[in-house]
Amino acid sequence: MADSSTRNLGLRILGVWLLLWALFRFVNLSFAYDHLVLPILALVAGVLLIIGS
Repeated sequence: MADSSTRNLGLRILGVWLLLWALFRFVNLSFAYDHLVLPILALVAGVLLIIGS
């Protein structure tokens, strides 16, 4: 049960990362710490997906 919830959380964070990445690239959106937030989101999503699988 914990594995599926961890995997779901990882997929949700991955979805947020993909949406933010697309907004930053296509709409030229940015904020003060975007160069830190996107890599951290990607790292957390990857770790949760690996743990949940």
